[in-house]
Amino acid sequence: MKYVALLLMTAPVWAQEPVLPAGPGHDETEKLCKQCHEVARSISLRQDRNGWQTTMGKMRAFGMKATDTEYALVLDYLAQHYAAEDVGRVKVNEATAIELESGLTLKRSQAKAVIAYREQNGNFKSIEDLKKVPGLDAAALDAKKDKIAF
Repeated sequence: MKYVALLLMTAPVWAQEPVLPAGPGHDETEKLCKQCHEVARSISLRQDRNGWQTTMGKMRAFGMKATDTEYALVLDYLAQHYAAEDVGRVKVNEATAIELESGLTLKRSQAKAVIAYREQNGNFKSIEDLKKVPGLDAAALDAKKDKIAF
């Protein structure tokens, strides 16, 4: 019985929230992200500053309550600690929707379109194949070609 109690006490370790790096914006990031979901979900994305700004804009539209100062601190924090440069190339033939969104800074609808096209037409062999997906901007894909793997 004491082993069961020990297991119950240690089991949540794998489910605990990640420890965010210390620094300006740490407390505000935890506070704002926890308004709607767990912090781990927030930091699972890796985006450039524009991507984080878009994501935070969506969160604000969904009701995130933040002062302009808090918003700026969180944006700086996320852009510094969870930047897109930290992510390897996105394997577009294997990537999930969230990997396409975060790795290539695609909108949710665009990521779904990539997956649907891939399922219907088979694997992409080149960036030219990827440009055939309806709703994707060819120039934006060319700008991200160093982040794409086939």
